[in-house]
Amino acid sequence: MASSVLYNPINPSIAVSSRTPFPFPVSKDYAAESCRSPAQKSLFSRNLDHGLSKKLSRVKASVAEAQRVEASESDGNSRPQEKKVRILVAGGGIGGLVVALAAKKKGFDVVVFERDLSAIRGEGQYRGPIQIQSNALAALEAIDMGVAEEIMDAGCITGDRINGLVDGVSGNWYVKFDTFTPAAEKGLPVTRVISRMTLQQILAEAVGSDIIMNESNVVDFNDDGEKVTVKLEDGQSFEGDLLVGADGIRSKVRKNLFGPSEAVYSGYTCYTGIADFVPADIETVGYRVFLGHKQYFVSSDVGGGKMQWYAFYNEAPGGTEPPRGKKERLLKLFEGWCDNVIDLLLATDEDAVLRRDIYDRSPIFTWGKGRVTLLGDSVHAMQPNLGQGGCMAIEDGYQLALELDKARRQSIESGSAIDIISSLRRYENARKLRVAIIHGLARMAAIMASTYKAYLGVGLGPLSFLTKYRIPHPGRVGGRVFIDVAMPLMLSWVLGGNGSNLEGRALQCRLSDKASDHLRKWFNDDDALERALDADWFLFPVGDSTAASETIFLSRDEKSPYVIGSVSHANFPGVSIAIPSPQVSKMHARISYKDGAFFVTDLRSEHGTWISDNEGRRYRASPNLPTRFHPTDMIEFGSDKKAAFRVKAMKYAAETRTPENDENEVLQAV
Repeated sequence: MASSVLYNPINPSIAVSSRTPFPFPVSKDYAAESCRSPAQKSLFSRNLDHGLSKKLSRVKASVAEAQRVEASESDGNSRPQEKKVRILVAGGGIGGLVVALAAKKKGFDVVVFERDLSAIRGEGQYRGPIQIQSNALAALEAIDMGVAEEIMDAGCITGDRINGLVDGVSGNWYVKFDTFTPAAEKGLPVTRVISRMTLQQILAEAVGSDIIMNESNVVDFNDDGEKVTVKLEDGQSFEGDLLVGADGIRSKVRKNLFGPSEAVYSGYTCYTGIADFVPADIETVGYRVFLGHKQYFVSSDVGGGKMQWYAFYNEAPGGTEPPRGKKERLLKLFEGWCDNVIDLLLATDEDAVLRRDIYDRSPIFTWGKGRVTLLGDSVHAMQPNLGQGGCMAIEDGYQLALELDKARRQSIESGSAIDIISSLRRYENARKLRVAIIHGLARMAAIMASTYKAYLGVGLGPLSFLTKYRIPHPGRVGGRVFIDVAMPLMLSWVLGGNGSNLEGRALQCRLSDKASDHLRKWFNDDDALERALDADWFLFPVGDSTAASETIFLSRDEKSPYVIGSVSHANFPGVSIAIPSPQVSKMHARISYKDGAFFVTDLRSEHGTWISDNEGRRYRASPNLPTRFHPTDMIEFGSDKKAAFRVKAMKYAAETRTPENDENEVLQAV
């Protein structure tokens, strides 16, 4: 396929060609510059068709006119126009596109070489959502406010809700994270989650099709001290003033700089998926990390009625499953975990479950040499536990463009050539410490999440019988004290980033970035958080229940209680439910709702009303005293388990909700 070529007034040694379309409209004739010897130019001229020759002539004429103007200005003792620095970027992922956009906005010439913009990366064919936290959003605002606004509008805000760590088995909160306050106090945007493909498309459109060279894989380069020449997989060569390696964890630029080195296996394989699923607490909870021993699970709202999840399991890399066996294995690995985990796995299609082994790279303190530097995963690939991998690449892009711009301004003021090499080293020095600390925190988070033990005896083999005594593990207690103290400081530093020092950005929050007035109360009060549930409650028959075969819908009407008995009670001022079971008394119990909570009152039944909570404790409700029950609890009317129910709080899809199907059409559960 013929490529369009434009004359380069700065460095006539660069050609950029559009070779394949990518996820947004791209001109086949986008602006490009060619690097050719005289012999190559002659051969190239013979191959140009008439239309392209005319376009080239027009561009040359424009350049000649610009040169005449410059010459006349020089005759008037004006300083000659500075040549634009040409930046070559290997890799069109998030980091590569951000540095390209930042450099473009500063007025630099940029060329981005990307192997395949539509390539499957990381999360596979769905290229699952990515968390863009306050520090990265602020950097994007400093780079291009319009692009940042578009990204934030396309994302789903999670930072305005409760986020944190919970016990994987019970589902009880361990530690809650406040990601809203650090952003609000520093005048930063609130954390969002956005589709990777959407993010890349927004960035690529902003960078421009005239800058991105698709289907171009950088495999080698040469830095001669005056310029950098990159070589593509197809044999083409291109020149520039510097090279930025943003080509991922297995970077070829890094390999050519420092020699081959292996990425570090984290010890965990990761299953991931996206499900059409709306938890009952979607209005109050953004994401959770479910803690376990040598495994953990993460779920996050990604907007549009979808939830994304990650399941991490400690094992050797390279494992596989039989066809359509991932979901089955996950249900076995997480058997016995809380409903939040199991229900989300059940709601995910087998084809939507993907698997990858988790690798990172140990921090290094030499990021580049000469006119070449690294950015993003190519130099500091990190584990996903803090959601800061992409954020660090965005910060890198901002800082690199800033240092190059400072060097250019200094060269203009001094009348000397721009010192590119020193500016690259300043960029690296500005980023090394912050990136290394966050890289270490990401590794630490994985250790904490997977070594969590709720009780003594967990993971102790012959001593595992100790777990039945429910003795809190000392590490759990000590860890919580440490996190309670350290987490606010860490979040403030990580999310705050360099927000107060970002050039071109005012310290202000978006008016739309507001949290509930009850957010602070929810952080401190689990009961208040549960009472805020805007969902329907149900009792589902469970176990070997034979008498109870119908799902019971519980109305949140304080004036309409329920009475449970072996026979119906037509005169009861509420709803009468008959459960014909030997141990269910004629008038066994009453269920009522008040102030956002449900209560069951045993009416002096012969065999009692029993409740089993989410930590496995089973107790008998006191007669004539309302007893609070919660989602995931089990209620038994009688002690023979023939009338046993699981409590569920659930969301309905509005278009299917009718009075007739209240008891039967349950769509999504927590």
